Amino acid sequence: MSNEKGFNLFSFTGKMKILHLSWMVFFITFFVWFNHAPLLGAIAESLGLEKGQVKTLLILNVALTIPARILIGMLTDKYGPRITYAALLFISSVPCFMFALADTFTQAAIARFLLGFIGAGFVIGIRMVSEWFPANELGTAEGIYGGWGNFGSAAAAMLLPTIALVFGGDNGWRYAIGITGALSLLFSFIWYFNVSDTPKGSTYFKPKKSGGLEVTSKGDFVFLLAMKVPMYLALALLAWKLSPAGVKMITDFAANAIYLGLAAIYVYDCYSAYRVNHEIFEKPVPEMHRYKFKQVAVLNILYFATFGSELAVVSMLPLFFAETFNLDPVYAGLVASAYAFMNLMSRPGGGWISDRFGRKKTLLILTAGLAAGYALMAATNASWPLWLAVAVAMACSFFVQAGEGAVFAVVPLIKRRLTGQIAGMTGAYGNVGAVVYLTVLSLVSYEIFFSVIALTAVVGFVTLLFMEEPKGHMAEVREDGTVELISVS
Repeated sequence: MSNEKGFNLFSFTGKMKILHLSWMVFFITFFVWFNHAPLLGAIAESLGLEKGQVKTLLILNVALTIPARILIGMLTDKYGPRITYAALLFISSVPCFMFALADTFTQAAIARFLLGFIGAGFVIGIRMVSEWFPANELGTAEGIYGGWGNFGSAAAAMLLPTIALVFGGDNGWRYAIGITGALSLLFSFIWYFNVSDTPKGSTYFKPKKSGGLEVTSKGDFVFLLAMKVPMYLALALLAWKLSPAGVKMITDFAANAIYLGLAAIYVYDCYSAYRVNHEIFEKPVPEMHRYKFKQVAVLNILYFATFGSELAVVSMLPLFFAETFNLDPVYAGLVASAYAFMNLMSRPGGGWISDRFGRKKTLLILTAGLAAGYALMAATNASWPLWLAVAVAMACSFFVQAGEGAVFAVVPLIKRRLTGQIAGMTGAYGNVGAVVYLTVLSLVSYEIFFSVIALTAVVGFVTLLFMEEPKGHMAEVREDGTVELISVS
């Protein structure tokens, strides 16, 4: 941990410099990841896309992020945040430029699919921030990192259409997209040359083995394999949406091939997990080195309901307001942006509350508020005053985003050397939630859609009762074999 005292947001030295650079590069990843959303009309007109093809681009944009967050989590734990974030930003600029130069739907689709990888950048900063901040400031720091970085998607919506207009013509959108790629490339160097993985004199703990998440008991190993299943089902659901049963981008043969491929990869994933954890079947892990995987599972479910619902709601809220209150699209978009705008304060607020009042208690309160908020949104209809509907949406978004901050106030306190992988799995569950909720939305009314999210929040509240408040210390082994105790409370 950094020896720097206090939490001064206006400082740009020591741990605060790391925090500010972390949220900035996370901001860039979301700025790039969602650079197409506000320009879809111009992109569709320029490339001659049909409505189904536009929807396909939206699906492809999130498809790769689920496995990418798992992979990036592993790479972060093994190689450190400095190299991993720099490499991600550098490499992701390539498909960004590809998308800007695309002349056909196929070229755009391939580039958009590859750009899903940049959505995994969030995971890297979670580990970086956890290395620099003590446990009593970690929730606030992670909340600022997540909330301010997450605002990159809203910034893209506000800035990129104007940038496209400045360049003008049919190719204005290409320049706007290209500029985001240039920023990604630039910040890969800024990040690499201005950060270190840990404060001077601190140890960067790495997993004992690569290829899968370590667990510390036989029961947890079975639990781990079960928790992997929803991620593969979400990818299968995406394949189904691309098949003739959905937007008809791929054939039934291709869809079936993907299903079989996912089943084969799951089997191999289980084998890799066994290879990493086979020793637990031969001798028990010493008590001081154990952690409980149920802590990870609870956070996965909560992030499914919080970030999963945020991704889904942000994409549909403008249309919801337009149709429910008879608003023109521009005004509806402006009204709906209030939901995403709350990120600037809500997510840091959730982390701060978690630091002050306890991790579990905070999550219980915020999850209950989340369920009530979506229940009220389900009841929203045209008879309501518009101001009241907007107020309900903003109140709901506070609980959603504060809940996200509170979830990632706990993630780094489970097992330090595995923080990247745990953050990757929890982050992936957020994308799984988005896929599930958006699929539900395509099949039911707005009222049922919001009700389903409220119901999953209730499920999350029940699972939270099984979570244990992080207390005491976690034990990590240095490379010389000595043990370091790290405070988690």
